[in-house]
Amino acid sequence: MQYTRALVRPPSSNFAEGLTSSGEGPPDIARAIEEHRAYCRVLEECGLEITELPADPRHPDGCFIEDTAILMEHGAIALRPGAPSRVGEVASVMQALRSQFQEVAQIFAPGTVDGGDVCEVDGHFLIGLSSRTNELGARQLARLLGDLQCTSSIVDIRGSRLLHLKTGLSYLGNSCMVVSEDMPRVPELSQYELIPVPAEERYAANCVLVNDRVLVAAGYPMLAGLLKARRYNVVPVEMSEFRKMDGGLSCLSLRL
Repeated sequence: MQYTRALVRPPSSNFAEGLTSSGEGPPDIARAIEEHRAYCRVLEECGLEITELPADPRHPDGCFIEDTAILMEHGAIALRPGAPSRVGEVASVMQALRSQFQEVAQIFAPGTVDGGDVCEVDGHFLIGLSSRTNELGARQLARLLGDLQCTSSIVDIRGSRLLHLKTGLSYLGNSCMVVSEDMPRVPELSQYELIPVPAEERYAANCVLVNDRVLVAAGYPMLAGLLKARRYNVVPVEMSEFRKMDGGLSCLSLRL
């Protein structure tokens, strides 16, 4: 898929009040804002036009916009995040999407789905069951994807240390997936070539293929080296402040 657009939201002034289990201390807000700007510049260098929603202090996790929706060439689905404090993030994203899509489908209670639990693989969607995405939400999403002529599989990652499915895997095209050791080796992965992430670099498993480049969190040289050896065009992106808040590279944008 050739991406042309991205929807983003910068961190708010109270970003440090968001949800986290990292134990790495509070983020530096000024540095987080600069890292976000740098991330957007990288997307622009990849050829994407950026639409930026305003920061929203009502929702300190709002910069992790990926969890609110799924975008496809022929449709969009608004999600319902599993953390109660994040449900309100969806309304403004839906408003923005309605200016770009004729129809926006939606996940309804009691179903929950975080976008971080949804990995697109050449038009097929892996939907992770996790602490944030429940079975009702996953089944709703599978039905909505079917309505858009997309196939899907549900992958259970409950019981692992992963917050989201894409905390532990990323699809890089050509049937290749980056996977951390925390990702259960479920049957749904058997048809792909798996590129293992060194244990000490597990955070870097959340990387993003954007057109001809692979964005990888800066500071993880072993994974970057593995990808360069496979002739991927690797672009390191500083993510130190977002890591403190359990966020990864894919979390910061909705790409189309």
